[in-house]
Amino acid sequence: MTDRRDVAHVLRRLTFGPTAAEVDAAVRDGLPATVERVLAPPGAIAYPSLPPVDKGDRQATRNEVAAAVDWWIGRMAAHGGTAAEKLTFFWHGHWATSAQKVRSAALMLTQQKTFRTYGSGPTGPLVRAMLRDPALIVWLDGQKNTRRAPNENLARESMELFTLGVGNYTEDDVKAAARVLTGWQVDRQAGSSRLVLDRHATEPVTLLGRTGPLDVDGYADLLVRHPRHVPFLASRVWLRYGGTDPAPAALTAAGNDVPAMLRAMALDPAFPVTAGQLVKQPVEWVVGAVRQLGVDPADAGKPVRAGLRALGQVPFRPPSVGGWPAGEAWLTTAAAQARLRTGQALAALATARTQELSEAAETDRLDALARLLVVDAWTDRTAAVLRQAAKDPRRLLAIGLATPEYTVC
Repeated sequence: MTDRRDVAHVLRRLTFGPTAAEVDAAVRDGLPATVERVLAPPGAIAYPSLPPVDKGDRQATRNEVAAAVDWWIGRMAAHGGTAAEKLTFFWHGHWATSAQKVRSAALMLTQQKTFRTYGSGPTGPLVRAMLRDPALIVWLDGQKNTRRAPNENLARESMELFTLGVGNYTEDDVKAAARVLTGWQVDRQAGSSRLVLDRHATEPVTLLGRTGPLDVDGYADLLVRHPRHVPFLASRVWLRYGGTDPAPAALTAAGNDVPAMLRAMALDPAFPVTAGQLVKQPVEWVVGAVRQLGVDPADAGKPVRAGLRALGQVPFRPPSVGGWPAGEAWLTTAAAQARLRTGQALAALATARTQELSEAAETDRLDALARLLVVDAWTDRTAAVLRQAAKDPRRLLAIGLATPEYTVC
């Protein structure tokens, strides 16, 4: 029989905040079938209609980006029971691009379409597409990269942060890659990029051990075929999905395909021992709470936005090209206070869940809360605090969302 803790652990890692009903279904179906189901590619997606905004109209741009954030949070909540939304968010943090500089919600959503189209298979097509991505080109000054004045930002980060990792390329490789990437320009109105030949360097280069003429696709192929690409990618996947130890060999053996890595990770017999090793990122925490409390994302818009700002993680606004931090960086006193405030606001909207808790006997409410929030067990210290709030289901729910047991996964 499938162990409930094991499937709950897998769902907490692969999806956004599994509900008790989703865990029940996983127990019935078994772990292998559950993993295949949650990793299945999503169907067609209806993106919000965002007409081009004048780059100089900063308020209009901020409004458009805010609308895009609300749309994505709503989609995460509605479809967070599958791995696709969390994988899209993983790629967003990996190829970290910020609307603060791009100043276009439309370009940010175009990039997200690329993650969804190419991010659920081998990384070759994804890397090819991202090196042409309009938002990334703007973010990393690709439009300034010309044959007369090469700009190395995109070239450097494409190796250091996106595909190979520190120490697996040389400064000469950066210079050569910058020349290969010269000439790409962004058309904001069309939401696309194109190669302007008179700005592009065409001479042969020596790059990552290969000498000769090279275009953007050839460069992408060199990156994904490099012997350090798969180990680097596995380490990044493990950082966000796995644990604090080095990535297990099963991930590297899966090749340059992130869903295959996630499948290998979830089915590894040793995976359950990683429970409690990751701190939920604020987006994971907020979206999971919205899903498990059954709150309408539209009704929760204001507390969700305020909570994410206070916690320091707003979609489409990573702090740098390195993306958001991980682990204990999210465990500050200010973050704990922000989680409690946000939890209180969400609990006030969770009428049905509050009623469920109120219908349970007071002595049973801690168990009912654990089931609702998909928490395996409360420590004695946490249980003592929760018992003090058991008479008030809404307060109990808010405190439960702020507990260490809910904050880690």
